[in-house]
Amino acid sequence: MTRRSEYDIVHIEENRYEESLMQGYLESARVFMALCDETRLKVLDLLRSGEMCASLLLEQVNVAQSTLSHHMWILVQSGIVNARKAGKWTYYSICENGRQQAIDMLTQVTATARLDGDGITCL
Repeated sequence: MTRRSEYDIVHIEENRYEESLMQGYLESARVFMALCDETRLKVLDLLRSGEMCASLLLEQVNVAQSTLSHHMWILVQSGIVNARKAGKWTYYSICENGRQQAIDMLTQVTATARLDGDGITCL
């Protein structure tokens, strides 16, 4: 069995950190992509008043049922919207945890970096 050098351990930790960053970017991209469509924004606006079934959303957004299903799948996958099945109906609502995570993500990616006394960029 070979022993790992200090360099190897640091390198492994750097790789884990990089993987963690990339996972964070992927999660942020999923959320931000969910917000970059007019129909999805309209759906979110409608859901601000509370839970709605898919049939009511369909009447309000004026798209085909399959198109609405696709938009709702994207919103649910992003974590911004909850879906609840009741019989043959699906009810949607804004997920408060997902909403807060989206706010936190936007804050994190737009936080202004500042320089410390040594001229090093830090958050």
